[in-house]
Amino acid sequence: MHVVIMGCGRVGSTLARSLEDRNHTVAVIDSEPDAFRRLGPGFNGDKVAGIGFDQQVLEKAGIRRADAFAAVSSGDNSNIIAARVARETFGIQQVVARIYDPGRAEVYQRLGITTVATVKWTADQVLRRMLPAGAEPDFRDPSGTIRMDHMMVPEKWVGSSVGTFQEEARARVAWIDRLGEGMLPTRDSVIQEGDMLHVVVRQENAGRAYEVLEAGPEHGD
Repeated sequence: MHVVIMGCGRVGSTLARSLEDRNHTVAVIDSEPDAFRRLGPGFNGDKVAGIGFDQQVLEKAGIRRADAFAAVSSGDNSNIIAARVARETFGIQQVVARIYDPGRAEVYQRLGITTVATVKWTADQVLRRMLPAGAEPDFRDPSGTIRMDHMMVPEKWVGSSVGTFQEEARARVAWIDRLGEGMLPTRDSVIQEGDMLHVVVRQENAGRAYEVLEAGPEHGD
């Protein structure tokens, strides 16, 4: 992926380094060139000085080849304008904007721009909204050994038991979101259409869990 980030504060710089550590290319825009020092000497991405909603500045940052855009400056107005330009002018689908005012955040959420409240804002939360499913977990324990992911059930698993999925995926289903409510499953619980599984798995088995989910039950119930 190529990701363009507007804002090189603590969140923006952390997000930029995290993406680069995952082998994505990154361009960071900030109106204050001195802000780029937060990226550190090891950052290899592009640093573009300018206003993040200026189309020429966005072009310089590679917006036309970008897969995602994050507006994480300290100003609500700047973030929203930049997010709308990225989405509406350049057609970027994965757009996230930092909004301090929760009321305004709800408005722009309805316009199709993902917003994240300040109190919940960490670089990991933004990553989960931009990267493909499975690239980043919902939760990872401090040792990095255990992760939790939410997985939408494909049709192949409808009618199978939770126990079958757990055995084949080498994972545990912590709970299921079903029809707007959470339920604690047993091994015999039957997976239904529209279920969202919240799966706890060891980091080294995460890839297998997604492969099993996609492939469907090996032998059926």
